[in-house]
Amino acid sequence: MTATTRSSATLKYTLMRLGVFAGCFVVLYALVYFGLIPRGLGDSNALWVLLLSIVVSAPLSFVLLRRQRDAMSEQIVEKVGSAKARLEANRTQEDGV
Repeated sequence: MTATTRSSATLKYTLMRLGVFAGCFVVLYALVYFGLIPRGLGDSNALWVLLLSIVVSAPLSFVLLRRQRDAMSEQIVEKVGSAKARLEANRTQEDGV
């Protein structure tokens, strides 16, 4: 795989994760607005919805983005493997001199 493919998998996963969070934020804000979920204390409504969105989006991302996360981790493993191979090649080259 090329370097652009590697970075695009990471970028794709990150953008999808942000999308899941934004979707949760919008849905939870609507639920709070219509009174189905209690409002925060005083003026903390936005903070309450933000924290609740983080808590709800984490397990959803874990389940919904499994395929993208696996593809990204495979690419990271390949990159680390090639870096280790280059390091080992440099080390054997130094030992040969």
